Amino acid sequence: MEKGKDYRYRLSLGDRKDEKKYYKDDKSWDDAEGVLRTVLTGMKAPFYEAQNEAAFYGPKIDIQVRNVAGREETAFTVQYDFVMPKRFDLLYTAEDGTQKQPVVIHRSSIGALERTMAFLIEKTAGAFPLWLSPVQAVIIPIAERHTEAARSTAAQLSAAGFRIQVDDRSEPMQAKIRHHTLQKVPYLGIIGDREAASGGISVRTRSGTDLGAMPLAAFNRRMDEEVQNKR
Repeated sequence: MEKGKDYRYRLSLGDRKDEKKYYKDDKSWDDAEGVLRTVLTGMKAPFYEAQNEAAFYGPKIDIQVRNVAGREETAFTVQYDFVMPKRFDLLYTAEDGTQKQPVVIHRSSIGALERTMAFLIEKTAGAFPLWLSPVQAVIIPIAERHTEAARSTAAQLSAAGFRIQVDDRSEPMQAKIRHHTLQKVPYLGIIGDREAASGGISVRTRSGTDLGAMPLAAFNRRMDEEVQNKR
């Protein structure tokens, strides 16, 4: 996701005039908004301010994402709550021995993860980038006699840290290719007589591009660079 294009920071502020919607305490609002503004400025994070978007108990920092329909939604939120500590009479002893009232920080966690996954699924239509794909490559033997070579190839790639599967079902090779292409697996590795003899692999992408035969080490490097660069 690109900052500024796919997501951006929003400082959500309260409307002091709306006492039905927001807790009435101008000084606490000033302090809280100042703290969050300082945090965003210190992060050097470009942000915009939005009135009347705060929680009733304080301002918040929202990370806004834009979905495929162009609508903006909140994916993550960090909220500054100065109301609940007062209502529950929460106190702590400061270093100087005096009693002070804390603030409560609310943040989304599980919900943020679920919203992010939903955003990624929608944005990519299930064709995750290599580093996020549950299965990064499927190795397909052309015939039964190539199965052991396919398994050996998969084992070497798995040992290098990639998420690999072998499709050794008794199905036609083209049917396997179609199945995994529809599953949007990033790479398909084909093992036939030539690949079994050389220890190499023939590679095609989920878009149907045939990359041809290559040494296994070259395919390993290709995937590693793609993962490292988050492509």
